[in-house]
Amino acid sequence: MTHQYEKILVAVDGSNQAEFAFKKAIAIAKRNHAELIIAHVLDTRFGAVEAYDPGIVHRVEYHAKDLLEKYEKQAEEAGLTEVTIHLGHGSAKHKIAKDVAPMFDVDLIICGATGLNAVERFFMGSVSEHITRHAQCDVLIVRSK
Repeated sequence: MTHQYEKILVAVDGSNQAEFAFKKAIAIAKRNHAELIIAHVLDTRFGAVEAYDPGIVHRVEYHAKDLLEKYEKQAEEAGLTEVTIHLGHGSAKHKIAKDVAPMFDVDLIICGATGLNAVERFFMGSVSEHITRHAQCDVLIVRSK
């Protein structure tokens, strides 16, 4: 008997890696007749940016909502009927696995492989690596071609 995923979470950030993950998520959601949750997490841990430009957070949020709505439209145009978008705040590597996935009770998280260089990964760890370590459900890491 094959496993059917019911709720699939795809983490997007506008990168090429996320684009590949999103396309894979659509295909898997269609095959499984699953709900697709499209999530983006704004990194708001560095509040000092607001001191230089108070309107920057508003502009970044506007861009993030626009990005999510474009992904939502693409998913619906691809034939998915159950699509939810979610905009979170904080550290993506912590929020996706520990907050967003449990909030929506997902059984699969899909994300792109890291775009960080080796030094950044050494100090910070990749988002995908952290999600894999801390998720309570299956995780699929999608690599670009």
